[in-house]
Amino acid sequence: MSTRIHRTAVTAGFLGGLVLGAVVWSTQIRRSRRELFSKNPVRRLAALGYLGGQPGLETARILTDYIGWERDVTLKRRAQRLLRRMHATFD
Repeated sequence: MSTRIHRTAVTAGFLGGLVLGAVVWSTQIRRSRRELFSKNPVRRLAALGYLGGQPGLETARILTDYIGWERDVTLKRRAQRLLRRMHATFD
């Protein structure tokens, strides 16, 4: 196999992996919007990521409820930062 073909194959594989990873992550984010109160902290983190891209009054209300419910300090701080950012956009 020539060097040029090998390089092209490696580049195509790398780019294909990036695209596939982005599609899987996007699907996971959409699916996890309902997982904010899940037992699984990774699902809650993904749900916070989704909500961060959905500013609005309803999202702010949900985040307020979530902050009162969440026990994990790291996730609670993340939600508080998102809520502060949303309040700043409302003002």
